[in-house]
Formats: sequence, C-alpha cells, structure tokens
Amino acid sequence: MAVDSRARKFVSFLLYVALLTLVPNSIASGQTSPPRSDDSIRQSVDALLQKMTLEEKIGQLTQFFSFEAPKDLDSKISRGEVGSMLFVPDPAERNRYQRLAIENSRLKIPLIFGFDVIHGFRTGFPVPIALAASWDPALVTRAQSIAAKEARASGIDWTFAPMLDIARDPRWGRMIEGAGEDPYLGSAIAAAQVRGFQGDYIGAPDHVLACAKHFAGYGAAEGGRDYDASYIPESLLYNLYLPPFHSAVKAGVGSVMAAYMDLNDVPATGNRWLLSEVLRDQWHFNGFVVSDANSVKSLATHGYAKDHADAAQIAFRAGVNMEMALTTNAYNDNLLGLVRSGKITLQQIEDAARPILETKFRLGLFDHPYVDEARAPQILSTPEHRTEARIAAERTAVLLRNEGHLLPLSKTAFKKIAVIGPTADSPHDTVGPWIFREDLQETVTLFAGIRDKLGSQANVAFAPGVQISRIFPSFFDQIFRETKPTPWTPKQTDDEMAKAVNLARSSDLTILVLGELQEMIGEAASRESLDLPGREEELLEKVISTHKPVVMLLMNGRPLNIKWAVQHVPAILDVWYPGTQGGAAVANLLFGDATPAGKIPFTWPRDVGQVPISYAHNRTQAPEDQGKRYWDEESTPLFPFGYGLSYSSFEYSNLRLNRNGLKPGETLDISVDLENTGNVTADEVAQLYIHQQYGSASRPVRELKGFERVSLAPHEKKTLHFALGKDQLVYWNSARKDWVLDSSVFDVWVGTNSDAELHSQFTVTP
Repeated sequence: MAVDSRARKFVSFLLYVALLTLVPNSIASGQTSPPRSDDSIRQSVDALLQKMTLEEKIGQLTQFFSFEAPKDLDSKISRGEVGSMLFVPDPAERNRYQRLAIENSRLKIPLIFGFDVIHGFRTGFPVPIALAASWDPALVTRAQSIAAKEARASGIDWTFAPMLDIARDPRWGRMIEGAGEDPYLGSAIAAAQVRGFQGDYIGAPDHVLACAKHFAGYGAAEGGRDYDASYIPESLLYNLYLPPFHSAVKAGVGSVMAAYMDLNDVPATGNRWLLSEVLRDQWHFNGFVVSDANSVKSLATHGYAKDHADAAQIAFRAGVNMEMALTTNAYNDNLLGLVRSGKITLQQIEDAARPILETKFRLGLFDHPYVDEARAPQILSTPEHRTEARIAAERTAVLLRNEGHLLPLSKTAFKKIAVIGPTADSPHDTVGPWIFREDLQETVTLFAGIRDKLGSQANVAFAPGVQISRIFPSFFDQIFRETKPTPWTPKQTDDEMAKAVNLARSSDLTILVLGELQEMIGEAASRESLDLPGREEELLEKVISTHKPVVMLLMNGRPLNIKWAVQHVPAILDVWYPGTQGGAAVANLLFGDATPAGKIPFTWPRDVGQVPISYAHNRTQAPEDQGKRYWDEESTPLFPFGYGLSYSSFEYSNLRLNRNGLKPGETLDISVDLENTGNVTADEVAQLYIHQQYGSASRPVRELKGFERVSLAPHEKKTLHFALGKDQLVYWNSARKDWVLDSSVFDVWVGTNSDAELHSQFTVTP
C-alpha cells in the first residue's frame, strides 16, 4: 500500500508539472498557498546562493525600466543578470520577460515586477493627501487593498508606495502623495497603507509588496523645490520626519526606497547612518532597500562620488540592496569590478541579495512565476471597486465654508444650474496624478456627476470659463511621451470668460470648480505661488459679481490661496482629485446624500508668505503676540490643522482623566462625551492634543496624539476613550542622543481640530 501511495503521489506530481507546462499563466495572482516559514525560506535562499555565480548575485541587485532599458536586456535576463523590471503593466509582456528568466536562465530565478500604484490601478481612488483627510485608516486600507488586487491581477508584484514624507511646505508638489504635516496622523496612515497593499503577510493572495518612500527627509526640500537639499536637525528627523517610516517598518513593510536628495550634506542614497544605522540597526528592518530612479548614479551628480563606480560602492556600502536605473545601471556595470578589486566582498554581495531572494520566495514567485492573462479583465471590471472609490471620495471631502447652510442643496430648488471651471468636465484631472492605467471613459467628472444626479429635475450646463496650463511640461510628459511637448501658454479669450459669466448670471445656482490641473502638482511640480492659476481668480470674482448663489469646489492636492473666496463665497468644498467616481461622490455630497466629514491634514496658510506654517510650532518668548508675527498680515492660518465642517453640529463635554499623574509603565485613559447636536446623521473626527509645559527641551505648543472618526445619529451621544502612555509622550532629545520622558505637567485638549478648547492637565513623574 505504501508503494502504491508513493506511486500515486509521483503520478500526481508529474501531472501537476505537465499542467504547469501547458498552462503556465494560470497560477500567479490568484495563488492561495499559505506563507512559508522564515526558516524554510532562509534555507532555500542559502541553497540558492551556493549555486549562484557572482554575476547572478549582482544581477539580483539590478533593476531596469522597461521603456529605457539596455538594448541587450533580453540577453541579460536570460543570463540571470537582472533581478527586477519596472513599468510592465501588460500581463502578456510581463510573462514574456518572466519566461526569459525562468526558461532561459541557469537557475530559473524569477523577476519581480514593480509599478507605481499610488492611489489606484484601474480604479482611481482619491489622491493620498485626500485619503489622509478622511482620518479613517480602515478606509485607507480598503482602498489600497483594491489597488493591490487590480495590480496583482495585471502582473504587478511590487508597488512603490506608500510615500511617507512629511510636508510642511505646500510649494512642494509631492505633498499630494503623502499624509500632510503631522507625524502621528502620518504614522497611522502609513501603517494602514502597508496593510492594504501587503495584506496580512508578504505574499498574501491578491496583494503586492509595499515600498516606504522616500527615506528620508525628502519633504523638507529647501524652498519646496523638488529634489533640492534638505537640512533637518536631528531632533526634527527623529520626532517629525522618521516616525511614519518607523510605523511602516513596524507594520511589516517589505521594501524601502532611498530618497534622491542631499540630507544634511550627505545624499540619502549614500547615507549609511540613515540606511543602516537607523533603518536596520535601530528599527531591525529585514527587507531590502531600493534606490530611487538613478539616485545611485546621482551621487556623482551631487559631487559626493567621483564617478559611477565610486557611486556604486558608496550606495552599496550605505545599505542600498537594489539599484533602480534608466538605461545604464551603476551596480550592473561596476560591482563585479569592485569585488575583484577587493573593495567589496563576496559576502557583502550575498548579504545584499539575500533579502531580495527571500522576498521573491515570500511572494510565491518561485512557485507561481506567471500571471493568468485572462484574469486581469475580470478583476479590473469589478463593480464593487467603483463603489468603494465613490465612498472613499465622499469620506475624504472637506467642507471649508458653509455660510447660511447653503449646503446641502435641494434637488428641486434650482431649475437651471451652471457648472463652471476648467477641470469641471475633465476626466484626466478628476482622477488626479500618479495613476497610469485608469479608464478615462468610465471616469465620472464633476459636471457629469451633477448632471446625472439631477436628471430631468434641472437644466445643468457647463462652461470652462478659462484655460490653465503649466508654463513648462510636466515630468511625466517629458518621460513617458514619445513626442516631447514644448512649453506653452493657453490662449485666453475674453469670449470664454464672458460666456461662463453670462451662464452664471442666467442660472439659479453656479457650481464653480477651481484649482490646479493634475500636471501642476506631483513630482517636479513645485510652485513658487499658491494663487489660483491663470485667470481663475478673475473668473471667481466675476461669477460672484452676478449675485447668484455660488458653491465653490476645490480640485487640488495642496492648500491654495483662497483668502478672497473665503470672504465672498458662501460654500466651499474641497474635493481634492477625487478619482474614478469623483463626480458621483461630489454630487452626493452637494445634494445631501452624503455628509462631508473630512479634515485637512495640514495647516492652511493665508498665502505663500506664511510658509512654512504648522500648528506644532514651539512657543516664543512672547506667546501672547503669536498671531502678530507679520505687520502686514496675520500670522494665524486661514484654517487650522484638522479643520473641517459638517452638515450637522457636534458638542464635546465632560473631559475626564482616570488619574492625575502618570508613572512609568502606566497608561492614562482620557474620555470625552461627543454628541451630535444636529438633525443629520454625520461623522465627526475627534482629535486629542497634548503639550509638555517644561522639560529638558522645548516642545511644540500642541501635538496630535489621538483621533477617532465616529458616526452619530441626530442627538446621539457617545463616550470616546483615548490612551496615553510612554510611547505617546517620549521624544528624541538631541542633547542626550536618546528618547526622553521628562517629569512635567502636560496639557491635554480634545476637540474638532488643533484649536480644540476642552482642556485638562496631568503630571508625569518618571
């Protein structure tokens, strides 16, 4: 019987192998194999490394873009000299490359395929700064889970997200990819995104490997100019810029991307302190580090490395496992010579390749190297994904102003509605930047969403009013288009503006959509001004002069100068770049089928002259004059951090602490009663802030240390609880070079934004 059993198993195995040979594309993205143990993976990698040549090991450290690869790319893959490919979103093309690696290479080591999946793959969700504005980590996890599922079905194994850079200068265009200015909120959103992309473990079915970027300090670029150097004191690095990355590591992120820029005169890609001492020694990160595009070779551009060979040596020794590069690759070209010259050891090469190989095993690529080409269309057309995108857009919108309770609008009160603005009927801008596989045919613009919502109940007409454009072509135009665009200025006509103003004058209501084109924000899209672009401000003022009711919708990824609008427009709703179902979501919000509850994840300046501005600043020697730092403008923001209105109203009361003092090892329970005092079921984001009154270093006047998004029926009251312990109270002290918990008195506030007034105190006695 034992012999027969073994024979049957052997026959079954042969049939299984034959099936894989006949149908090689049927087993990748939907695979459900349980995760292998760390010991098992380690043993497999040990055995594989013993068989690999030096060239093959170096190959694992090499990554190329599909559209700017060396001419002999196929040969390199066939020889096992490439570890990863970028921007191969077509399953058939992906399988072609993978077959070169599996069928032609000596050891059949699979490639790992990366792609920028930032806020959706086919289904576009609101941009990341908008997702942070939801203050809803569960929503963020769901959104990125769907993005991961669509990407994995299309053959993508690895996304270069989340971006975790703290941004306090809104001139920096890439703030749209992050979670704003605050390390506590940023850390919560970071962990939520990692869970969404990776699932419960690396290799979970329908999930992808996440990559925390850009490590670290990229968001502090001088002047908000993309790629410029960052000069960050040690205390700010540890207390402000690093926490979201540490949160991602604790959440299990499998890869980290080194940043482009100079950090305190040492480029991040060559910064051993950052990539080895902090990331690996202090945080115990055991995944792998990938460079940003060409950032290894750029060490020579910075004047930090002598040439590309020197750059390869510096980045490698700093802790960069894999180089991402266009056309030529410093690792591929130089590591072999560096080993032979004794500047890098074989053991160091193996140590660098090990986490990459381990990740490929965890992702199941050795067992399931190919993607099922027939599965992608099914997954990408899933209706439930569009529903989740609409819900996300509803939950991320921020109501900035609503004088006279103009919103929500009645569906029957306005028979003629004007929708005006250059992006109001633009699918491209509705989806937003950093998404490459969207279906613009199914994208619901704001105009289309409003028109479809009202149907025959109102005549909804559209006019762009003005045209707006970048002065110089966008980064992606320059990189991805075969014909490079040239700088241009749109031809502005008074007729276009007159037509829009006349439409507003002849309508019962105008919905005015202003903001930036998606090309105006993102990578290489910094601005020296925060003003509304082009002639949008002029259009705004002329529409207001018609004396008809106006609702202003902002489509943006950073705070814009809307000082005049706040004084003259009764209702302003920030809808960001809301994604594939943006128009449907905005229509629901405008007409009361959804209630806005988003909160801005940054401090909104009055104009660019206040930048940088943050709620978490230190006290001055004259705190009573805090709002009078400029003689020609108030020093207070236009809107405080965490601000956002609702169609309902809320009351905070009965703030209480379970003890007045806190000792090491203890946790303080802080409770507060929150009541919906309005007549609409609505969400509120309760926020908790603290201030350490004195200690061994000056501390910010307020720091976010807790939040909860709560849904309440009319007149419903709920008691909320927040916990404060050592983890929330310690800070990095540069003088002591350590994390410190001071004996001090702490203020605590709970409320609706960073100006919360409900207050109490407690003491800490370590």
